Amino acid sequence: MKSIILTLLTAMTLFAVLAMPVQSSAQIITFNAPGAGTGLNQGTVPLDINVRGWITGYYIDAVNADHGFLRSPNGTFTTGDVPGSGTGPFQGTLPFSINATGAVAGYYIDSGNVYHGFVEANGTLATFEAPGAGTGFFQGTLATSINATGEVAGYYIDASNVDHGFSRDATGTITTFDAPGAGTGSGQGTGTFGINDAGTISGLYLDASNVYHGFSRDATTGTITPFDVSGAGTGQRQGTVAQGINASGVIVGYYVDAKAVNHGFRRAANGTITTGDVPGAGTGGSQGTFPLLNNARGAITGYYIDSAAVHHGFLFQP
Repeated sequence: MKSIILTLLTAMTLFAVLAMPVQSSAQIITFNAPGAGTGLNQGTVPLDINVRGWITGYYIDAVNADHGFLRSPNGTFTTGDVPGSGTGPFQGTLPFSINATGAVAGYYIDSGNVYHGFVEANGTLATFEAPGAGTGFFQGTLATSINATGEVAGYYIDASNVDHGFSRDATGTITTFDAPGAGTGSGQGTGTFGINDAGTISGLYLDASNVYHGFSRDATTGTITPFDVSGAGTGQRQGTVAQGINASGVIVGYYVDAKAVNHGFRRAANGTITTGDVPGAGTGGSQGTFPLLNNARGAITGYYIDSAAVHHGFLFQP
């Protein structure tokens, strides 16, 4: 993924680590989207799963272009691109979120490498830009999550390459915000990646020392609560990367340790954090486990990067 976050143990162990009930029917399913490349930093990147088991995300093809996909509960894939998407390396369509009714939010990168937000619902596609979003190289609007009411969360990159969070209601009204402690230099700031049906937002900020910290934002008061995972590194581009949040307020994401290896975490609504890794995840720098989204039933989807730097999707299904 680009922008602010560019950059088993046995199944029984993973269940224990994630503090979920172990059931005889539980399983981990790995998959690859049709057309996904198999080279360095190519492959399949699932980004969200809804309560019905539909998964959305993108795949990186053999020329490093991104394409959107939907995976049905029976494993059938549908792929496609938003009109205006670029077809070169690091361009294309990235669906980030799917709600209970099947509405999808995300962003696309055009041929000039500018980000644009989009929402697709009931067969209707709408694109939008956050106020203050830059129009230069890898600037613009990135929609990252949509809830059941159609409220979208995301962030935008301004003309100085600083990131800022936003929420967009179903009428199209956009509210912007910044996490306290967020850096104001190029590549720093606030990134928003999840919103649940109550409107609570999860995300991260990159501070002035270029360290990541997770946060949640209350829907009613707008209060932002930061947190860090034990074991997260404190060096540049290390720390805690909060991603999805479900209806119960459980946040999933990953942390980057002092050796730049990535590990999954699950933060309960009461603040308790547990960690874990998917089997086959690499243990070198920039490799590891990346949980991204969780649904109301406790299913988690994401991807892992193996020791050959290839991406693979995973689904944890209690």
